[in-house]
Amino acid sequence: MPEKNMSCNTTSSQCCCGQSNTVEENNLLDESNAGWITGKVLTPAGDVLRVSTRLNARDILGSWKARWGINRHNYKIGPGLYGVGDPTDHSPVLVSANYKMSFDSLRKELAGIDAWILVLDTKGINVWCAAGKGTFGTGEVVHRIKAVDLDRRVSHRKLILPQLGAPGVAAHEVFKKSGFRVIYGPVRASDLKAFIAEGMKATPDMRAVKFRFADRIVLTPIELAHLIWPLAIAIAAIIIMNLLGIRFINSFHDLMPYAGAVLIGCVIVPALLPWIPGRAFAWKGWLLGLIWALLIDALYTWNLAASISWGPALFYLLILPPISAYLAMNFTGSSTYTSLSGVKKEMRIWLPIIIGSAGAGIVLMFSRLFLKF
Repeated sequence: MPEKNMSCNTTSSQCCCGQSNTVEENNLLDESNAGWITGKVLTPAGDVLRVSTRLNARDILGSWKARWGINRHNYKIGPGLYGVGDPTDHSPVLVSANYKMSFDSLRKELAGIDAWILVLDTKGINVWCAAGKGTFGTGEVVHRIKAVDLDRRVSHRKLILPQLGAPGVAAHEVFKKSGFRVIYGPVRASDLKAFIAEGMKATPDMRAVKFRFADRIVLTPIELAHLIWPLAIAIAAIIIMNLLGIRFINSFHDLMPYAGAVLIGCVIVPALLPWIPGRAFAWKGWLLGLIWALLIDALYTWNLAASISWGPALFYLLILPPISAYLAMNFTGSSTYTSLSGVKKEMRIWLPIIIGSAGAGIVLMFSRLFLKF
């Protein structure tokens, strides 16, 4: 994923420092062998880096690593102006974030189009999240226009911003302070060609925010990656307990109920989100977690020909649903199905339930270990 950052210097064949302000001197990926940079576009106001519309193996690997949270916060490029194809002063200007996955998603859809890409400094955050955090905002748009001397590079005064960036940008303020008019493009970069061909007019379908199965499932790796350290701590605690003679988990077989609860919360709930009854994400996770707990009790009792007492059976009913519910609730940060106020309301209702149930399960577990019932 992220190549190491390097400071821009005048000896780099791909760097334009000292020639123009199109790309800032910090936070750049290693451009010396970056296949996505293919040369320069010459303009009266200075040279601009030209980028490819084809993603190479390093781009694909970088995106895969970012999906798994590997050095994700450093997966960014230098903010500034980039060219695609052979842009002229009449070519459209599209605005993006400096999170490289956002940038890649845009440029790969511009094959056959001559355009400019104005990359904002969003601190390596994608467009949608950056709009909510304020880094994809009015001030940064105005600052970046001036920093790259955009009015000297294009004869028109139009910017195409991604629709998901709208919450952070006041279009009238951008026009007032820079003279550039903001046009909101489609939700999906794949619709940009049609959008531009239609005179920058979006159809209702282009405006619709969709969150299909593929959109949801591609976000699940980062949900699992967030669990690496908590799981490592839990495993260490289990090892210590076993060394002290407290046999909570005796074999790999005993991990199956918990692994299933984790997969339900991180993968199954996001995948089946629209079809699980109820609105709250935590409820969806709790429901599937409860079904899983009942299934585990049934498996231990019948399929495995093992006798399960009421203690372990109750423990699974108390501990597995809150695990799934909590992890499912985390997915609200990735979903288009909810809002900030909705998330806060859900947390106020469900966090006490999750903590109470899990706490009761832990008390029951230690009671069984020490009181032997």
